[in-house]
Amino acid sequence: MSDPAALVDALAALAHPLAPEDRARADLYALLARLYAAGPDQALLDAIAHAPAMGLPTLMEAPESKAGLFGATWDTLRAASSIMDHEAAADEYVDLFIGVGKSEVNLHASHWLTGFMMEKPLAQVRATLAVLGLGRRDGVTMVEDHLSALLETMRLLIAGHDLRTPAPLPSQKQFFDEHISPWVDKCCAAISAHPIANYYQRVAQFTETYVALERDSFAIG
Repeated sequence: MSDPAALVDALAALAHPLAPEDRARADLYALLARLYAAGPDQALLDAIAHAPAMGLPTLMEAPESKAGLFGATWDTLRAASSIMDHEAAADEYVDLFIGVGKSEVNLHASHWLTGFMMEKPLAQVRATLAVLGLGRRDGVTMVEDHLSALLETMRLLIAGHDLRTPAPLPSQKQFFDEHISPWVDKCCAAISAHPIANYYQRVAQFTETYVALERDSFAIG
C-alpha cells in the first residue's frame, strides 16, 4: 500500500509544477536567502563548490554580457566555496552584518532607502505581504525588510509551497521592483568594497549579477 504522506507530497508537487527555468530561479533565490541569513555551514559550502559550472562554454556569451558576468561570478563563488573554511565564513558574516552594537553593512531595505531602521519601506513590505497572505512566522526575529527575508519571499512567489500555488509573473515582478531592485545594488556594492569582506565579496558580486538578469527578464516578460 502506498505511503499516504508520500502521496500527499506528490499531489502537492503536481498541483503546481514548475518550468525548469522557474525551478532554477527559485533555487537561486533560496540559496541567496540562506547565505544572507547566516554564514554557510560546511555542507552548504561543499554543495556550492560541487554545483555545475555556469561559465562561458555553457552560456555561450561574451564575458562582458550580463549572462557572461553571471556565469563568471557564479564560478568565482564556487571556487571560493571550495577553499573557504565554514568557521571563517561564519565569523565574516557576524563581523560584516551583525557586529558589536552596529553592523558594518546593513542588510535592511529601510536603511538603504531612508537611512534609518524600521521606516516606511518596512511598513510597505508588511503591507504587501499581508495582501499576498504572507507574514513573519512566530518565533522568527528577522525583520521583513531584511535582504534574506525578501529573497525568500521571491522564492515562495516563484515556487509556491504546499497548497500555495506560484504567484503570476506580474506579482513576482511587482514585489521585485518595489522591495528589492531599488536598493540591493547599493548594498552589494558596499559589501564588495568593504575591507573585511572576503567570501561575502563573492556572494555580493554574484547577487548583483543575478539581480541584473532578473531585471532584464522581467522587462522582457
